[in-house]
Amino acid sequence: MTRTLRRALSALAAVTLMLTGTLAAAPASVAAQTIPLMTGIRTGQNPGFDRIVLDLTAGPAPAVRYDLVDELIADGSGEIVWLTGEYFIAVTATPAAAHNDAGNPTYPGPRKFRTRNLQNVMAVAVTGDFEGTLSIGLGVRSRTPVTVFTLTAPNRVVIDIRH
Repeated sequence: MTRTLRRALSALAAVTLMLTGTLAAAPASVAAQTIPLMTGIRTGQNPGFDRIVLDLTAGPAPAVRYDLVDELIADGSGEIVWLTGEYFIAVTATPAAAHNDAGNPTYPGPRKFRTRNLQNVMAVAVTGDFEGTLSIGLGVRSRTPVTVFTLTAPNRVVIDIRH
């Protein structure tokens, strides 16, 4: 088959599809992905580690990361977040938020609280909720290994800190 004949057949096929209505146009707008919303923070002491769990609504599981930092910084303002602890861990989850589309909080609990029931983690703070990134700060007694991961069905961010 010659090059010219292939081009002509391709053009004819495209015109036929458009005339018969089988070639659909792309939707005018693509629905935005649902961002998981934080609804709760749970804490618990386990053999060998403390666990912090962020409960989230349905949506894509967020990517999570943590950093050992000298001080916790509030997203947006850049202000220092004063929190009980000798050392600090900053955890981020993206995409995730603690407010709905109307700007109302979806997490009814305190933005900062002590964790007297845990061995290493002394306090937890919501340090940011900005542009699809949720930030949590932890104050700890000692620098020990940290593991951060997500679980689905339902969505959760899990932070484990060894004693």
